[in-house]
Amino acid sequence: MKNSLLVFGTKNFNNTLNEVKEYLEFSLIFFKDNTLFADKIYSINAVLIDSDVCNNSDILSVINSIVNKPILLIDHKGSFKKCNYTDKITSPLILSDFNSIILTLVSSKEFNKNSSIKIKQYTIDKNEKKLKRDDVSITVTEKEIQLMKLLFEEKKPLSKNNLLKILWKYSEEADTHTVETHIYRLRKKISDKFNDEHFIVHSKNGYSIWKKEIKLQ
Repeated sequence: MKNSLLVFGTKNFNNTLNEVKEYLEFSLIFFKDNTLFADKIYSINAVLIDSDVCNNSDILSVINSIVNKPILLIDHKGSFKKCNYTDKITSPLILSDFNSIILTLVSSKEFNKNSSIKIKQYTIDKNEKKLKRDDVSITVTEKEIQLMKLLFEEKKPLSKNNLLKILWKYSEEADTHTVETHIYRLRKKISDKFNDEHFIVHSKNGYSIWKKEIKLQ
C-alpha cells in the first residue's frame, strides 16, 4: 500500500506534482480548506509543504497545528515565515531523487514512532499493546491505542460523532454507544491499575486527554 501525503502548495506547485503523480511512489491529497482537514490528517503518513505557502498566515496556522506527523518542507531558497517541519528538502530535484528522499524520510519517521507513544507520564508500547507507567502496565487493544493517540494529539475535545467518523468511519447518525463503551472500558482499566480518574476528560464539547498535568486540591 502506498504512503499518502497531505500537500500544502501553491497552484503552480500542485500543478507540477499533478503532472508527475503517475511516476510518484506515494499518493497525494491536496489541502484546499479546513472543512475536511481533521479527517485527512489522520489518514495520511506525512505532510509535504511548499515553502511558498508559508507566507500565507491562514495556511501557516494550520501547518503549525499539526503534531506527530512527519512534515517535509520543500525549500525553494526563498524567504518564508517560520513553518513547523521535521525535514527540509532543497529544490530543484530530479524525479528519482524526489521519490527516494520522500520514501526514506517517511519510512524512518514511521519506524521511530511506531514502537512507542509518549502520553503525559505514560508510554504506549504499540508492539506489546501495553500502556505503561513506571513499572506498572495494562494491556490495551489496537482501537484503544488509536483512541488515546487521537485524543492526545487533537488540539480540542472531540465529540462522540467525530470519534465515530474518524476511528470507526461511521456517519454522524451511527450509534454513539460504540464510543461510550470503548471509553468506559479504557477509563476503568486505567483507574483500576493506575488510580487515575482524569486520564480521559469529558466536557460538554467532547472527550480529550489533557496535555498538561493538573494538581487537584
